This record gives sequence, C-alpha cells and structure tokens, in this order.
Amino acid sequence: MNKSNFLKKYGSWAIVTGATDGLGKQFAEQLAEIGFNLVIVARRKNLLDGLSKRLNETYKVECLAIDLDLSANDAVGLLYEKTNHLDIGLIVAAAGFGTSANLIEADIKLEKQLIDLNCRCLMEMSHVYGKKFTAQKRGGMILISSLLGFHGAFGTANYAASKAYVQALGEALYFELKKHKVDVLTVAPGPINTGFAATAGMQFSMALKPENVARESLASLGKKITLLPGFLSKFLYLSLYPLVFRNLKVMVMGMVMKTMIKKTWLNLKK
Repeated sequence: MNKSNFLKKYGSWAIVTGATDGLGKQFAEQLAEIGFNLVIVARRKNLLDGLSKRLNETYKVECLAIDLDLSANDAVGLLYEKTNHLDIGLIVAAAGFGTSANLIEADIKLEKQLIDLNCRCLMEMSHVYGKKFTAQKRGGMILISSLLGFHGAFGTANYAASKAYVQALGEALYFELKKHKVDVLTVAPGPINTGFAATAGMQFSMALKPENVARESLASLGKKITLLPGFLSKFLYLSLYPLVFRNLKVMVMGMVMKTMIKKTWLNLKK
C-alpha cells in the first residue's frame, strides 16, 4: 500500500467506530500509521482517551475522541455535527454487537438495540457521509459484515440477519457511489480472535487475527466489492457454496456456531 497515495485519495481525516477493541482498534492503529488524523468513536471514554493519547504520541497525528452510544436515535446526527468541519474522507464502521439465543428466548430490548446499531446506525452514517463524500468527489467506506451475512444461522438469527443487511447495503452502495468516485468495501470475515469472542464465550481454533483483517481490508478498498479476508473465511464460504439448497447452509452454519458457543453471549463493540 502506497501511504501517500492513500492519503491523497481519501483526505486527511478518517472516522473509526468501535475503535477501542478488536478490529476497530486495529483499523485505528493502521490508519494512524499511514498518517490519517482520526475521529475515534466508542462508548468507553477512558479507553478512548487512552487510545487517543497513544496514537498522537506514537504517530504524531491529531485524534478526536468522541464517546457516543451509536445505537441511540440521535447518535449519527451528533457525530456529524462534531465532525462536519473536518476533512473526513474515510469511514470504517467497525462498531457492532452480537447475541446468541433462539429468538423467542432472547431479550427483546437487546435484539432491538442490535438492529439499531448494526443496521440503522450504519444506514444513517452511509447516508450522511455518503452525501458529503459525493459532494467532494472522493471518499471511502469500509463496512463490516460477516460470513453469516450470506445465510441464516439458527441460534443467532437476529445477528445473522443484521449482517445480511450490512452485506446487501454495502454491495449496492458500491455501485451507487462508484460514479461519484467514492469507494465502498464490505468485509465479511469468519471468526476473528478478539475480545468479542472471549467475552462471548466462544472458542475459535483457526480464528483470524484482527491486524491481518484490517491490513487486507485497507489494501482492498477501491479494488473489491466484498472481501473475504484470510484463508479461513474463503474456505468456509467456498465449502458451503456448492450446497444447492439454502436450508442446508442454514443448518450447517447453525451447527458450526453451536460448537463455538459455550453460553449465551453478548458483547458491545463500541
């Protein structure tokens, strides 16, 4: 990746949501290394402030930390108000959370919050910043989907459905915004070795490393519609592809998830 060309193409500022943990944190780290000034967004102010200070001292970039619950109705509007004066040219929407339980047994408040964060917030950010990027004739968006976004998975139905929304949204936005010189990449990883999995009580024997997923994603922006990062993601996707009947895919992915889930899990990656 040519760092100077990357900055020239997307501008001097990037927004990373879910920046204090896992994949979001790796994106923030690697973008700062490239030379982007950063807006980092998460709920935990103490972690945000610590990350902001470290990125500033290590990479000599400006860093604006915004503690915000992105699942709130007015969150995207507040974020835009705080960033509209900046030369924002790149968004990495890494905030999200998952639940696992049969839907009729789940906490409906959490499931509604999941939709608010994983879907509604992402749509609003794509709308607001997509208009900004279109007006300036440059920009980029990285949306985080999942292998589960290609088919349902019993035991985590609402989460899989939310990632199907992300996948469909990203694929369409790629074509809608391409003519305005705005790049959109949807990243659909398999299991990633992050705090997300640990808190969830999940065990991944071949999990992807978040730093590798972030690096491959940045290298693929502007070159692909969807990225299946790493060998494991490609293997799981291609191994299911030959199954003609969609219901078989749902059953297989449900059984795969069941072997990895030790308990009902919830983790807010914001």
